[in-house]
Amino acid sequence: MRPAAGGAWAPERRLLTVGLVGLVTAGAFEGMAVPTVLPLLVGELGGLDLYGWAFSAFWLTTIVGITLGGADADRRGPARALIVGVILFAVGLLVSGLAPNMAVVIAGRAIQGFGAGATSAVVYAAIARAYPVETTPRMIALVSSAWVVPGLIGPALAGTVADTIGWRWVFLSVVPMLLLMGAAVTPQLTPFGPAPSSAGPKRTTTRRAFDAARLAVGSALLLWALSVGVPAAALALLLVGGTLVILALRHLLPPGSLRLARGRPSVVAVGFGVAFAFLGAEAFVPLSVVEVRGGSAALGGLALSTSAVTWAAGSWIQARAAGAGLRRMMMAAGAALIALGIAITATVLLPEMPVFMAAIGWAVAGLGMGLAYSTSALVMLETAAPGEEGISSSALQLMFTLGTALGAGVGGAVVALADGGLLKLAPALGIVFAITAGVGLLAALVAQRVPSRGPARRPDEALLAPAALPGH
Repeated sequence: MRPAAGGAWAPERRLLTVGLVGLVTAGAFEGMAVPTVLPLLVGELGGLDLYGWAFSAFWLTTIVGITLGGADADRRGPARALIVGVILFAVGLLVSGLAPNMAVVIAGRAIQGFGAGATSAVVYAAIARAYPVETTPRMIALVSSAWVVPGLIGPALAGTVADTIGWRWVFLSVVPMLLLMGAAVTPQLTPFGPAPSSAGPKRTTTRRAFDAARLAVGSALLLWALSVGVPAAALALLLVGGTLVILALRHLLPPGSLRLARGRPSVVAVGFGVAFAFLGAEAFVPLSVVEVRGGSAALGGLALSTSAVTWAAGSWIQARAAGAGLRRMMMAAGAALIALGIAITATVLLPEMPVFMAAIGWAVAGLGMGLAYSTSALVMLETAAPGEEGISSSALQLMFTLGTALGAGVGGAVVALADGGLLKLAPALGIVFAITAGVGLLAALVAQRVPSRGPARRPDEALLAPAALPGH
């Protein structure tokens, strides 16, 4: 039963809102910092051929964390999943921050992924259960806005810290903030027990864990196939990995998702496409600035900062337009803007173009991401069956995560060709940007199959147009 009245800042929810936003902020600092410092990390530890795996390992294990965290939040309440997620995230940060080589960094990133996935699923499940339905669009926008400050100062701060006292402190310094926010929000989630059950068969947590693990392993095999030099071995890995992925997704996603059926199935497909395009390309923006154009780590991170602001702006546009029936248009326009932003960013690879084109391009892409992803999250939450808010949220996040892992992995495989001497770095990065922009355009086409309006609700559950922002 959703609460009947009161906004995000009502007295009974104020601390929960602060805690949820704080958790996202802590994760956002980490998310903005790692791409910024990774070029310096590779310069000290080596392992350019493993560059893509530093991202893919994180996102592949996030798949498992999202699936288990969302299911556990529905079955036992969100508090336990949050505690486990925060602890694993912190442990992974410590492992990466103290790593002696690139392999250990990747192991730490994998542990972080488990924790980040569980935490992310809990945040959206909490929004679905703890806030009135008319407040949902604004809470989604508010959570997205938690990326603004980390986006503005996180990359520059991370670059400055890495350039002065060392990249390790970029990982280690996030741990206290993460633990503090986790300790603040957990008591607020404890009163929420198991979600009311909905009709229909359910897969057990064990089965969902098996499917999530199968999806992660299959995805890893697909990425491994991209770097295997023996054609027969690559083909075998593609076949086995693809089979595992398809079998797992059939159970983890809404029926019809693999054939792009209209409605919810196409929503999760768009989530995959925009994540592949935006976050797959974002992993290589600082590398383009630092390694191709000779800029500093701080300058490379600055390009990422612009997207945090425009992503939040896109999320608030979504919140204001929630009652106008523009969901399809916002998702399609968002995906198209991502593709355009990637194309603009790619011009930084040309010596005659100014480096600040990366910041301009990434601002455009960030606006598109705010429109597309926030609208996707809204549609998935408002169409969730009672008692399945966590699983419904995790379906979208799972595809978002899978898209990010494969986007970064495909890009990493192309960049590895440069490390092997088969390509120069600039052309390799150009190929990465071309692939990700193409996927963004495909996502814009798939968005034509999503609903334009939310589902009809009883009068007491009607999704109202959000109020104006504070101060407006």
